[in-house]
Amino acid sequence: MVLDQLSIPIVLAPLAGGASTPQLTAAVSNAGGLGFTPAGYLTATALAERIAETRKLTSAAIGVNVFVPGDPAAPGAAEAYAATLADDAAQAGVDLGAPRFEDDDWAAKIELLVAEPPPVVSFTFGCPDRKVIDDLRRAGSEVWVTVTRPAEAAHAVERGAGALVVQGIEAGGHQGSFADDPAEDGNGLGLLSLLQLVRAAVDVPLVAAGGIGTGAGIAAVLAAGAAAAQLGTAFLRCPEAGTFAEYRQALAGDTPTALTRAFTGRTARGIRNRFLDKHTAGAPAAYPEVHYLTAPLRASGRSRHDAGVVNLWAGQTHQLGSELPAGQLARALAGQARAAAEQAVRRLSAPAAMTPDD
Repeated sequence: MVLDQLSIPIVLAPLAGGASTPQLTAAVSNAGGLGFTPAGYLTATALAERIAETRKLTSAAIGVNVFVPGDPAAPGAAEAYAATLADDAAQAGVDLGAPRFEDDDWAAKIELLVAEPPPVVSFTFGCPDRKVIDDLRRAGSEVWVTVTRPAEAAHAVERGAGALVVQGIEAGGHQGSFADDPAEDGNGLGLLSLLQLVRAAVDVPLVAAGGIGTGAGIAAVLAAGAAAAQLGTAFLRCPEAGTFAEYRQALAGDTPTALTRAFTGRTARGIRNRFLDKHTAGAPAAYPEVHYLTAPLRASGRSRHDAGVVNLWAGQTHQLGSELPAGQLARALAGQARAAAEQAVRRLSAPAAMTPDD
């Protein structure tokens, strides 16, 4: 497997929506990890161009992440939400977008990836059917599926997934759950709990994701049974990332994160700002309809340097990020992980403390 060939057990999260760049993906792969190219929000043609540009920068293995399309939202849900955003749009001087459902060019992207298979294709927001997985595997790609529950893990393995990205509730950005329920039931699982449960349920390699911001965090998930750690937020302040200035400033601060559907209609974790605080309670489960509804408002916020109306996706340890170049950061994190693991081994190997009864 690709995971066995990495010189450092670090996977770059896909970071769809602008933060990812070919330079960032290539830098992590060139450092010995596995960089991912996000297919989300791109047409198949744009994805092909992005992969080609990345390939000019690295000959190492890369992965491509694809959103699994869901179902249309309940009739009228996005339109009702739009009425609550009218004042925000008026203040920004923009019109809201038209809420619409689409499948993110799903069929064309699968056709592209079967024709030109990357080493790894991963899926988020669900598990594709067995035919899609079998077609990709026959073409030469490993297939990974993002899971947030043990039941999702078992389902993905039954359909033929070769590895799982195990995403804890601490993770920044969209939750990869098959059903968009983490914000509703209060039972989202933290990464270490989820890793142990999934490790007990299935026997495939696991990639741990969610709130990992240091080498010690990497060592912890490796000790808990992961083959590698997936980090996204940790790389958002690297010079290769496409993160805009106000977003970088927020990442360096200590404002807490929260789960919200306010920006896209699907549960995601971001740094709290006024839009998140104002609209989270009323936001419906309506992805991608709400994504298109709020897109002009978010674009206006970026152009006006107003981070209060922009989705600032980040995990719970966002302030631990670094401005180092991505390759240097990946190697530094791997070194810190080795040191943390060695310290843990020394602690476990220390003579047991004597008690009065000994």
